[in-house]
Parts: sequence; structure tokens; C-alpha cells
Amino acid sequence: MSGLLLSYYGDDFTGSTDVMEALASHGVRTALFLQPPTPAQRERFGECDAIGLAGTSRSQSPAWMDAELTPALEWLKQLGASICHYKVCSTFDSSPAIGNIGRAIEIGGKVFGQHQVPLVVGAPQLRRYTSFGTLFAAYQGQVYRIDRHPVMSRHPVTPMDEADLRLHLARQTRGSIGLVDIAALAASDVDGTVDAILAKGEDIVLLDVNDDATQLQAGRQLLRLQSRLGPFVAGSSGVEYALLQAWQEAGRIGGKIAFSAPGTADRVAVVSGSCSPTTERQIRHAVANGFDGIALDPRALIHHGEAAIGKAVAIGLEKLEQGRSVILYTALGPNTDIGDEFEAEGERNRIGLALGRIQKALVERAGLRRAVIAGGDTSSHALRELGVFALTTRLPLLTCPGSPLCTVHADDAVFDGLEIALKGGQVGGDDYFSMIRDGRG
Repeated sequence: MSGLLLSYYGDDFTGSTDVMEALASHGVRTALFLQPPTPAQRERFGECDAIGLAGTSRSQSPAWMDAELTPALEWLKQLGASICHYKVCSTFDSSPAIGNIGRAIEIGGKVFGQHQVPLVVGAPQLRRYTSFGTLFAAYQGQVYRIDRHPVMSRHPVTPMDEADLRLHLARQTRGSIGLVDIAALAASDVDGTVDAILAKGEDIVLLDVNDDATQLQAGRQLLRLQSRLGPFVAGSSGVEYALLQAWQEAGRIGGKIAFSAPGTADRVAVVSGSCSPTTERQIRHAVANGFDGIALDPRALIHHGEAAIGKAVAIGLEKLEQGRSVILYTALGPNTDIGDEFEAEGERNRIGLALGRIQKALVERAGLRRAVIAGGDTSSHALRELGVFALTTRLPLLTCPGSPLCTVHADDAVFDGLEIALKGGQVGGDDYFSMIRDGRG
């Protein structure tokens, strides 16, 4: 495995495919595994430039991270990649109890024996920006400070009530947090300026990114500091976008590459556990454009699992047999979110697992070759039900980067070669599901 440019752990599945899409679009051969592969599974991919491991830490506790994230990062470490990235959502939503980014960075630092960890969150390609440590994100054509964002400030599990990422992260770690701001990145002696900031000894050092220039400079610094600090970095897919610019400048990779369009699928099945207003608009658009919508009761999926799953599958199959695409959803926007009712540990995750079992039955029994799972946490739990061991990029979506169409690699021939998209709640235009059905990038 020597010679790998990058290895990474994604804290949810949609974020993991976001990284894979960014890399593959620039010719960086990338395989995303759902767990450490067997030798036979690994051999199916030949030579890779990057290896990812899709995880679920975004929806997990610090105790879970101690038990599960440690061995995952140890496996990635033994791959010997030049850089190993702990990938978080570009909206940075997290809390001390759920998806604790500070704890994950502490674990990574310990695994890699690293005393300072660079952090990059801004990703202009996704319309996420950091300036003087403050995070901004776009919604419906307007950019908001993250604590005033119409969606993320009201996230049902990890609402963002603090835009200064140093203050937000300080709730999650005992480590100190420094900042290389946009002024430092624009300094005439940028290397000396960054070195002076690092000399203060903060455990985590955030590098601002708010445009192409700061992104390139952040990428240069990540490459420059790797041999000095160590290979472990944290952040959003802004890490990859920054590195891609720096690698290209250094001649280590080429430019963007073209992917062939897969064409229109006759029928597509979508399962959604997302409560996002973005997904709500996408569901409504899909139903108005050839999909049949099927509302599911999340309470029934939790408390009457087998019966509720069987009923959903029967309804979905009936529609699919009529030649219709279907979208089965447990929420239609934030006003229908009843997550407060699910207080027992793991209840929300059981919804994702149930949706995965529904999707598995629909694909298998209807002979589908294309499918979608919507919702970051939902995707992380649902995809495992399909027996998938790896994903590769089938078609990047240039108009809405972050949730590409992927190719499934599975030991079961029924699912091997399935085309699937994992869509984060905030990702995509209103016609996202139609785009996937029609095979448009």
C-alpha cells in the first residue's frame, strides 16, 4: 500500500462519498470501503491512489469512538498514506455527546503520535467558507453565518449555535485551538507566519479557507507540514479540495477527468430518513415528476419493525411493478420531524436500518439497478443492510457536488454493480432525484 496519496475515515457515508467524488473527479483512483476489506476484496481494485473507510462516528458517542474509531484509524495508519484525513461534515455540526469532533481528533493524534493536528473546514466548491475562524454556509442562494443558518442552526440532533469554530470545538476537547486566518495566509512570508503560529503549540490549528487563493495556500501548507507534524489531518472535504490544488500545482496529479453518463434508469427506488427542508423540496419535486411518494411512519419502523417493513416493501413493489419509480420517506421537512420522541439510545439509528432493509428488498425483488438513500445518518446505517463492502464513483454530479452516483461492490451478485447515490440532507437542487433517475451529472 506504499505510495498512497491519501487515506481517510468519513464520519458518515454521504460525507465519505463526497471525498471520493472530489478525488475521483481529478483522476485520483479511489476505493471507499465500508469496513477493512479481505485480501480478495482489496484485490478487486488493483492499484489505488486513495483508500477511504466509511464510518458512522457523526451519530455516535465519545465512548463509541474510543472503542470503534481507534482500531479504524489504526488500520488506516498501517496503509502508510502520505496524509490520513478524519473527515467531518462541512457544516461542522457536532456536540460533546454526539459526533464529538474534538474527541475524534484526540484519538487520531494519539494513534499517529501527533502533537499538533491541522484542521480545514472551508470548501468554496460546496459554498462553505471560514474567515477568521468563523464558519459560513449557503442556503437557497444566500450565505449565512452557521449559527444563523435556517437549517443547521435548528438541526434536530446537533444544532449549530456557535459560528466561531474554535469556541464550538472547545466544548468537545481539552486541547488548545489555534488559527491560521485569511490574513496569515495572505502574508508575504506565509511559511514563516504559519510557523510562528504553530510555535505557540496549540493542539489543533484551524486554517481558514474562503476562496480559491486561500484554498491553494491551505493545501500548500498541508503538504509542507506533513513531514514535520505527521500525516493526520481533520476537516471537511475542503481538505481534499485544498490538497488537489496543491498536488496539481506540484505536478503530482492531472486535471479533472470526464465520466460517461450512465443513461436513464427505467425505475429507481429512493428511501429517505432526512428531515431537511432541502430534501422536502426534492421529494415534492420528484412526486411532481414521475415518482410515487410513499409516506412511512417512523414510530412503526421502530416499534413494529417486521410488520412495518413488510408493509412498506409490499407497497413499494406494487408501484415498481407498475413501472413507476418510488420514494419512501419518514419525514417531509422539519415540521414533520418527531425525533424528540425517540429518546432511547439507538432508536434513530433503527430507522436507518429499517430503511436499509426496505431498500434491500426492493432492489432484490424488483431487479433494480439504481437506487438512492437520502440523509447522512440514514445512509450510514441503511447501506450496510445491502451487503456492500465498497463503493467507487460512477458519475460525479458537477451541478451539486457532494453526493455522486456510485457503483456498489458486493460479494452478492444481486447487489454487485448496483448504482447508488447517498444524499446528505442539505445537498442538491430540487431536481436531485430526477437527475439520478435520468443519469444526468
